[in-house]
Amino acid sequence: MSSAAEQEAVQEGRRTGNGTPERPAAVLNGRRSKPALPAVPAWPGAPTPLGARFRVGPDGVAGTNFALWAGGAEAVELCLFDDEGRETRCPLTELTHEIWHGFVPGVMPGQRYGYRVHGRWDPWTGARWNPAKLLLDPYARAVDGDFRMPTEVYGHVRDWPQQEVADTVRDERDSAPFVPKGVVVHDDDPDDEWVDDRRPKTPWADSVIYELHVRGFTKLHPDIPEELRGTYAGLAHPAAIDHLVRLGVTAVELLPVHQFAHEDHLLSRGLRNHWGYNSIGYFAPHAAYAAGGTTGQQVGEFRRMVRALHTAGIEVILDVVYNHTAEAGELGPTLSLKGIDNRGYYRLQPDARRYADYTGCGNTLHVVQPQVLRLITDSLRYWVTEMGVDGFRFDLAAALARAMHDVDMLSPFLAVIAQDPVLRRVKLIAEPWDVGSGGYQVGSFPPLWTEWNDRYRGAVRDFWRGALPDVRDLGYRLSGSSDLYAWGGRRPYASVNFVTAHDGFTLRDLVSYERKHNEANGEGNRDGSNDNRAWNCGAEGETDDERTNALRRRQLRNLLTTLLLSTGVPMLVAGDEMGRTQRGNNNAYCQDNEISWVDWSHLEDPGWRALFDMTSRLIALRHAHPVLRRRAFFSGRPHSADGLRDLAWFTARGTEMTERDWYAPAATLGMYLSGRDIPGRDERGAPVVDDSFLAVLHAGDRPVSFVLPGGPWAERYEVVVDTSREEQAGSPRVVHPAGVEVTVPARAVLLLRVVPVG
Repeated sequence: MSSAAEQEAVQEGRRTGNGTPERPAAVLNGRRSKPALPAVPAWPGAPTPLGARFRVGPDGVAGTNFALWAGGAEAVELCLFDDEGRETRCPLTELTHEIWHGFVPGVMPGQRYGYRVHGRWDPWTGARWNPAKLLLDPYARAVDGDFRMPTEVYGHVRDWPQQEVADTVRDERDSAPFVPKGVVVHDDDPDDEWVDDRRPKTPWADSVIYELHVRGFTKLHPDIPEELRGTYAGLAHPAAIDHLVRLGVTAVELLPVHQFAHEDHLLSRGLRNHWGYNSIGYFAPHAAYAAGGTTGQQVGEFRRMVRALHTAGIEVILDVVYNHTAEAGELGPTLSLKGIDNRGYYRLQPDARRYADYTGCGNTLHVVQPQVLRLITDSLRYWVTEMGVDGFRFDLAAALARAMHDVDMLSPFLAVIAQDPVLRRVKLIAEPWDVGSGGYQVGSFPPLWTEWNDRYRGAVRDFWRGALPDVRDLGYRLSGSSDLYAWGGRRPYASVNFVTAHDGFTLRDLVSYERKHNEANGEGNRDGSNDNRAWNCGAEGETDDERTNALRRRQLRNLLTTLLLSTGVPMLVAGDEMGRTQRGNNNAYCQDNEISWVDWSHLEDPGWRALFDMTSRLIALRHAHPVLRRRAFFSGRPHSADGLRDLAWFTARGTEMTERDWYAPAATLGMYLSGRDIPGRDERGAPVVDDSFLAVLHAGDRPVSFVLPGGPWAERYEVVVDTSREEQAGSPRVVHPAGVEVTVPARAVLLLRVVPVG
């Protein structure tokens, strides 16, 4: 152990004139890392582009240019590793605008590398440089290896006797054997060039999003070769794509595929981070999802996956995590940014030893800093222009919109996105909240952005479990949430409507459990939300009671029908269309196993197959009828002399809703959508005309008589969807005259098409 004087100096934070502890303590059982091979010189190279770029110079010399922003560093060493893990160091001596750079002849694609960055160790001022820690290049295009979390990867001494100051004691053991390396990638493969005419470019209003996990979606698929399951190649396989095409979705939203790390507390319990919201490499496809290799092959494999989905008419949206990284707070590991320039990359508290945490994950990227903003926008453009993706869903987007502290819709991040010629033309989805003060921002993001609308989720769940005090909120959610989005030129498709997402119950669990059952996570069932707004239909968990199971399947049909008839952009979660269950786990982020994986055997069950068929039929109905995917908000005003309006609401008596009706308790709501009054024109300038529909939603536990409205709304109605029936296809055609009472079964949706006169 070190001397008592050294411990006291660290504990009290006494500093010498240069701001470092009097004698920086180190782990004496370790040793300073030394290169295994002689150092090689680097040519000056260029400061741009950042990262590692292989090129052949005009003199015919092939090699790689390396460039790293490290604003406050005193020195930077490029570290090259051979197949045996032996290290060669190349000092980068050129410094241009805080970018250290150099060209190394003979470094070819496939070369593994990292950095060691030298500087002051003074955690009290936020300085955490430690050259004993090998650092991942933030711009690495590929990563080889997986992150383990032994004590050597921490910049500080984890087991220091005084734990309250452990983060201030520098650990000088070499971390290189325990961390993955960046890989030099060949960027000029002509087979992987992208042109815009290969992209589906589905308009927002026509989109149906399907949230899936690359590994979880393909891991158990029986028709995908075993060696491809759980990989990008597996998702590109015809068997996976065929399911998406038959379902009818227009876009897949992939849970994080940026290179991520597994948290130490999970690894210590024998678990792994399955969802991937723990990014550490914003340019690299996660290596564990690659079937063909991890020394650059994952890049081409990802591109081929995107191309296969595009060929099927399906867009690719990435769920991206730019709000925080896997380095956590002051007690977290030193893997990349923390060791490059901690103060430059992260938001720090006034006590600069601590991190500002608006994410609940220990740190928050300091997006106001130009170099951080550059990192994010360079990454986004890379995935669009070189990897072919069509859009992004931004995790905890409110954290990105913070200026100095408060959320600001004129923040640098949002301003840069709005004017960027590449990024402003792709799909942009905000998760419009974070965990900080003032972080809930649903309805506040500017034009160009769509948002996850959790108020839609809450209203629809509450209605179908009988917990809404009235139907005012439901009316707004069904018709596009104009109360949230009808400003600044925003459209109904600013609302991404969803009932379930990766975070929370699956759809089947939503009607089978009222309480979370997260015991498998090893956190005493304390993790995950307690606010599920779920109803188990009378029994907690799985049951053999057929009446309960029939009711649950009916509730699933009700929820899916409501979602796919609502104005806005519907989002489904992989497997919800065929009864996927997580056994009541509403926070399965660490369950890389059958709890999270899609069970394809469900399609062999007639009941779940019928649910898939109905979901596919509803999506096809939505695609066929522009009245169900409007590009403008309803006006609710008469558009013709007969008084017909584009949207009208009805009580079970067949009368239009009054102000008093909206505030009264109700379990039944009728919504009339006029296909005669759709704003806008088609590509040839002709008016858009469609059928008109009446949707009747009834959440009561007993049947209700509903009077079908007469003129000017309709003379006859044809039943198109009846969720009380298990099977929808092949049913006899049922037509009702206007003015009659129809019986709406308990807990059911009727969708009726207005039959044209004559």
